[in-house]
Amino acid sequence: MFIQHEPPVGPTIIRGNITGLPAGRHGLHIHRSGDLRNGCEKIGPHFNPYAKTHGGPTDQNRHVGDLGNIVADASGVAKINFIDNVIDLEGSHCILGRAVVVHEKEDDLGKGGNDESLKTGNAGGRLACGVIGIL
Repeated sequence: MFIQHEPPVGPTIIRGNITGLPAGRHGLHIHRSGDLRNGCEKIGPHFNPYAKTHGGPTDQNRHVGDLGNIVADASGVAKINFIDNVIDLEGSHCILGRAVVVHEKEDDLGKGGNDESLKTGNAGGRLACGVIGIL
């Protein structure tokens, strides 16, 4: 769930559980498109309307869609409960209609020392994705 009490100026709460993951750390990102007609293949790159390099969720230089990492426990469950101050549910940072993605590897937050790190955080393939909509 994405909850924003005062869109588009207030922080966005991100809360939920994701099940069926391999144990460990996984990158969590918002991707540009919510087109799931071919699974997670047509969702495009990270949501990045300002053409910045990849970073961590608290970095000044980051994609709007860079949310860092989640951790799945030994039973494959990642419990999520954090706040992001960049994504919005209205306005220029609106994530509605875009895709939320769990990646196969840990996100290095743009600090991996190579070009791919500055683009994707070396987070690897897409394990799961879903369209962000309104309930």
